[in-house]
Amino acid sequence: MLLKKAALFITCILSFQAYCQNDKVVSWINSNAIKIDNASPDTELSYFKNNAPEKFKNAKIFGFGEASHHGKEFFDIKAKFFKYLVQTQNVKVFIIEDSYTAESGINKWISGGEGDIETIDENFKIVPWKCKEVVNLLKWMREYNLNKTEDQQIRFYGMDIQNVDNINFQIRELVNNYDIPVSEDLLVELDRSTEKKVDYEKTTDWADIQMPKLEEIQSILVNFQSRDSNLNDAEFYSAIRALNYLKKYTYFIQNHYSQDRDLKMFENVKWIVENLSKNSKAFIWAHNEHINYRGFGNYSRRNIYNLGKYLKEYYNDDYYSVGFDFGIGTLGGYVFKKDKSIEWKNYQMSEPYPGSYAKTLVETKDDIYFIDMQMALNDKSINFFNQKAKQIMLGGPGYNPDNVTLFKKKFSEMYDGLIFIKNISVADYGWNSN
Repeated sequence: MLLKKAALFITCILSFQAYCQNDKVVSWINSNAIKIDNASPDTELSYFKNNAPEKFKNAKIFGFGEASHHGKEFFDIKAKFFKYLVQTQNVKVFIIEDSYTAESGINKWISGGEGDIETIDENFKIVPWKCKEVVNLLKWMREYNLNKTEDQQIRFYGMDIQNVDNINFQIRELVNNYDIPVSEDLLVELDRSTEKKVDYEKTTDWADIQMPKLEEIQSILVNFQSRDSNLNDAEFYSAIRALNYLKKYTYFIQNHYSQDRDLKMFENVKWIVENLSKNSKAFIWAHNEHINYRGFGNYSRRNIYNLGKYLKEYYNDDYYSVGFDFGIGTLGGYVFKKDKSIEWKNYQMSEPYPGSYAKTLVETKDDIYFIDMQMALNDKSINFFNQKAKQIMLGGPGYNPDNVTLFKKKFSEMYDGLIFIKNISVADYGWNSN
């Protein structure tokens, strides 16, 4: 009996201490967080504009994540911040977690080209971007670009390497148009490289076999271009860049871990920033797991970098990482049935998971707010963000209450800034059915 009473007493003491610490953190956030009035992408960041961290204002490359690939508020707030950065910090390069093959049609359209938003939306290879929230951002880019000179316009780029559809046709067309001496045997290998699919369950030496052939094609194109100054440089430039994405995809087929994909995304971002951004500034739209600079969650098989860690180590404070977390809301996810059919289902999450950061962050006064992580770490009165706590990670398949990915990491080791949203909802994927 005495042992039971002692255990109960200790439990009460620990609970009281946890409550006091929680109350202290909430009070600190209420006093120091930068309020975001709402999630509308069309309203200004008035509080943030007057209180933006110096580190944010001095950065050049901004990685904005999302806790779920299907969250409306994540998308809309990222759109709000992108517009803010275009208008206040002259960011004109938009890079998304999608493929090279998404770029051409979208760039033509946002620069005033023909087409409509439904056909432009088809350029996306990543399903979560086929929503009203992203479509509306593209519309805004098009409107912004009107009456702007080419060097003043926003440009859209893909950094991912998971889709290379039709790259072989682009290169074949170039070869045929200029009668470039690339043998049909090599072009067949180009076709095979483009059509090859990743098999995540098997090992392969595909890159070892195919890479020398792709390198030979590239060498022929470069040498041909260097001998004739009358050629269309833009056409060759685009084809060689496409071929480089195909080479990265070929590497990924043989090295198909998440880290290998992120290494190639980093190489693409670095190239875009150094060659296509006139002021070395860019906005990156991707998942939290790509833009944070701590690395992948505990599901990773190898201790190798993610995109954000590569960016932070290479660019230092020129790279600013913004993560997202949330409290409750409506979450969507795919249900995979035994008969191999798939359906989409929405779920209600009524409270944060125990032991999560969100369990405390949801208790604050503002519905949406921005935490400057440097300010939080400099204040020794709290140690909340420097302690490991659970975070929810929802990728492409979305939310499944029976199989939720939670991992423990420190926000202080992941992000320069954190945006917390108390209540989220599902992105609008039914916009083009009306």
